[in-house]
Amino acid sequence: MPRPASDVHAFEAHAPDADLDDLRARLAAARLPEAETVDRTAPGPRRWDQGVPLADLVDVVDYWRTGYNWRSFEERLNRIGQFRTTIDGLGIHFLHRRSARADATPLLMTHGWPDSIARFIDVVDELADPTDAAAPAFHVVVPSLPGFGYSDKPAATGWGTEKIAAAWVELMGRLGYGTFAAHGGDWGGNITTVLGGRFPAHVLGIHTTFAEGPPGLSTDGLTAVERAWTEETRHFWRHRAAYAKQQATRPQTIGYSLVDSPVGLLAWILDKFAEWSDTEDSPFETISRDRVLDDVTLYWLTRTGASAARIYYESHNSLDPELRVDVPSALTMYPRDVEKCPRPWAQQRYRQIVRWRTPERGGHFPALEVPEYFVKDLQEGLGAVLAANR
Repeated sequence: MPRPASDVHAFEAHAPDADLDDLRARLAAARLPEAETVDRTAPGPRRWDQGVPLADLVDVVDYWRTGYNWRSFEERLNRIGQFRTTIDGLGIHFLHRRSARADATPLLMTHGWPDSIARFIDVVDELADPTDAAAPAFHVVVPSLPGFGYSDKPAATGWGTEKIAAAWVELMGRLGYGTFAAHGGDWGGNITTVLGGRFPAHVLGIHTTFAEGPPGLSTDGLTAVERAWTEETRHFWRHRAAYAKQQATRPQTIGYSLVDSPVGLLAWILDKFAEWSDTEDSPFETISRDRVLDDVTLYWLTRTGASAARIYYESHNSLDPELRVDVPSALTMYPRDVEKCPRPWAQQRYRQIVRWRTPERGGHFPALEVPEYFVKDLQEGLGAVLAANR
């Protein structure tokens, strides 16, 4: 049953001018290391072999200090509609964009790390009120994960993906949405999987860019492409996932740098936008500097570098191997995502896959990289999910 409306309060983002002045002063006073020792001349992924190249970082820092406009992002958030409520003693922030369409379906969208609600900022309006009258419309709810953005920071352990999923069901109920569809990627995809598996009475179905089959499945019978996916995933976790090990074991240690140094925070996050996007060199081939800086600045102003990292401590490798998702599921594996699940493996967990897509373009952040395709894919995927409920 929905809670009284008084449990949900309107919220507006407005950082103090002093905080923005302090950010610019820190950027101006930043101490930078020498340049990387790999080849820096030719554009290409090899330039990033040791992390964010110095020249690229200097350019972004200069723009962040002299050209970037945080107030524009605040205004966009406020136009969409921001709210907060308290669940299990923790303040939860969320965007809520109701559709004008009478046939709209409630849709919960969950981000991951190192992104934030900024992941979906460019697609919310089109999902709520699509330009194509034949496309499904949604009442869009985008919560900030605990410890992220304008949500509160947990003061004790326990806020893992299972508890977050339960909190999201409570949140949607407070908004009057007893049943809803769910989408997510990265940690949001993990949480969306938990929602579909644990709360089928509330979740009409899911769309996710993250799928994880049960552990220990054989590669026998997989196609050559699917075998390549498994090798790429294995290589990623063996050779490119030091950030996850750090945040899963010592989030507090890296947290000091992320909360104290804007340049350190920028480099830590920009590295992932570069490596996980469908680009040949810079993430800015597909994602604007403004959008990346919206995300990084949100982390900076809310001082959530450490608290956001703790989701790895709480939930790394914690998806229940026995969890099965029986609600209708639409899955999309983008070609340059860091972890792609073969369909035969996915079918061992997601029992009712009603739509499966492998696009030609896109990486880990499709709503930012290929927003038009992402919206169409989400509309069609959830359209198939809703049709399966009829």
